[in-house]
Amino acid sequence: MKPLPELTAFLEGLPEPHILFDAQYRILAANAAYRRQFSPQRSVIGRHCYEVSHHFAVPCDHAGESCPLALSRQSGQRERVLHLHHTPRGEEYVNIELSPLPGEDGQPAFYVEKMEPLRVAHSQPDAPGLIGRSLPFQRMLALVARVAPSQASVLLLGESGTGKELVARAVHQASPRAGKALVAVDCSSLTETLFESELFGHERGAFTGATATKPGLVEAASGGTLFLDEVGDIPLPMQVKLLRLLETGTYRRVGSTELRHADIRVVAATHRDLDRMMADGRFREDLYYRLCTFPIALPPLREREGDIALLAPALLERVAAPRRLQLSASAMALLQVQPFPGNVRELRNLLERAALLCDGDVVDATHVEEAIATGRRPGRAPAAPPLPRSPAGTTDLRSLERDTLRALVAAHTGKRAELAARLGVSERTLYRKLRQLKLD
Repeated sequence: MKPLPELTAFLEGLPEPHILFDAQYRILAANAAYRRQFSPQRSVIGRHCYEVSHHFAVPCDHAGESCPLALSRQSGQRERVLHLHHTPRGEEYVNIELSPLPGEDGQPAFYVEKMEPLRVAHSQPDAPGLIGRSLPFQRMLALVARVAPSQASVLLLGESGTGKELVARAVHQASPRAGKALVAVDCSSLTETLFESELFGHERGAFTGATATKPGLVEAASGGTLFLDEVGDIPLPMQVKLLRLLETGTYRRVGSTELRHADIRVVAATHRDLDRMMADGRFREDLYYRLCTFPIALPPLREREGDIALLAPALLERVAAPRRLQLSASAMALLQVQPFPGNVRELRNLLERAALLCDGDVVDATHVEEAIATGRRPGRAPAAPPLPRSPAGTTDLRSLERDTLRALVAAHTGKRAELAARLGVSERTLYRKLRQLKLD
């Protein structure tokens, strides 16, 4: 069955990239916007969508990816997913929205995909913004892509150092409010007496020292996004004032009776256990539900398998600028077996120390080891033994990883679960690594 010419002509005029394909995944049409962004050199007509976008030989759901067509077949309706696509600029995260088009028998005969690149995240180490390609990272990013275009309040939950401010910025930049300000409020640094004045502003003479009228951070974020970082540290008496702002969209400056309207989208973040705080009476339950319209859990670095290889070069470039340093294979292997309880922030600090300890152009394992030793807190045991040296300097990354794990296994006298916890990986991941490297 061929699509109607009117449908092809309609897609051609749409400003967003669209493709039309059949139930066998064969692309039947691609509009001008798609051709410009995704395939300027080669026609995609007649090829399979999974071949073009992923370089797969089988459909996405047969290759470990979510397939919007398979999901649509199950639900009978439109489906949205986030995919990592091959493009002329390399791999890019792309929002996919698939719509089934019924034929004469009422069953889907064709499928239309709208594609929109997600510019706030990347799978390449030389790109700005969020960087990663592990499954936990992609699951988090899919939630960011889904909630960003809405006005819903977002609560970011995760350990310290997981990049909550970066994710908040990604939510803002992927939203209709991206052209306005993102205003961050460090709630942990504000005392109870300062909180109301900083957030809502004050009038002249409202209190001792208020020599002039001062707009608050809510007003500074008008039209944009207000990011409440470490919201679990807000004093309990101030929580009710924040609740009133979220419930009514109104506030008053300190010392004023004038009711002001706030045009803001709120993104909050915390590393604290808010459930326990609510049970202990230290955090208001009604405020929690106002903030937690759409919660997003940020994965710790130890669960982001493979992402250190992407993050480390990007972070090194930022902390070492204007120097152009590179990581040796042995340095990368050593980084990949560290537990990093401080997550990405700890990785960044470690790389900055290693860069300061390096006088040449290549950061080697010796620099990373010295940086680890320099930054180790008193009483904290080493996370991993030093990497074995290669006399000729030609040992490849795989053999270094194998030698490192062999040394760890030989030195460890407890259970494998304890070794996995020490390395900051799951027990299943440890067993898989040992099998791959023939050490089990």
